[in-house]
Amino acid sequence: MAEQYPRGQAGPAAPPPEPERRVSVVTLGGVVFAACVLGLVGSYHVIAGLSAILSDNYYETQNNYAYDFDVNTRGWVEMLTGVVVLAAALSLFSGRTWARVVGIVIAGLSAMEHFFFTPYHPVWSALIILLNVLVIWSLATYSHRAAHKAYGAPM
Repeated sequence: MAEQYPRGQAGPAAPPPEPERRVSVVTLGGVVFAACVLGLVGSYHVIAGLSAILSDNYYETQNNYAYDFDVNTRGWVEMLTGVVVLAAALSLFSGRTWARVVGIVIAGLSAMEHFFFTPYHPVWSALIILLNVLVIWSLATYSHRAAHKAYGAPM
């Protein structure tokens, strides 16, 4: 018959407890990087959108471009996108899985938006697309266990 041990005490055959894993600085830094970059990208969206709304001459119309939108419409789309990107950036500090998923989706949508508006600001759009790809990579490689250890997020 098996011996019984008091509650909370392990018997002689019990495996040793697993050592406490530490969160990698690169992993945690990746999420902080993603949140900061999303904040900057969102701020740019808001400022560029507001500029387009206030001045109809901010964006030049492009000849023979399939995605040539009204400047005022583009300004509102960009400004609203910026507010959503800023909200996603702030939600990343909660450490929750849904915040990372929202951050990945929003960064992807932001990259697509800048792809469509590349003729207006080609270099800046390419830079924003690159930053969004880095945000997606940072958030995709951040594990749920690391979030739990860093922020105390529920498992």
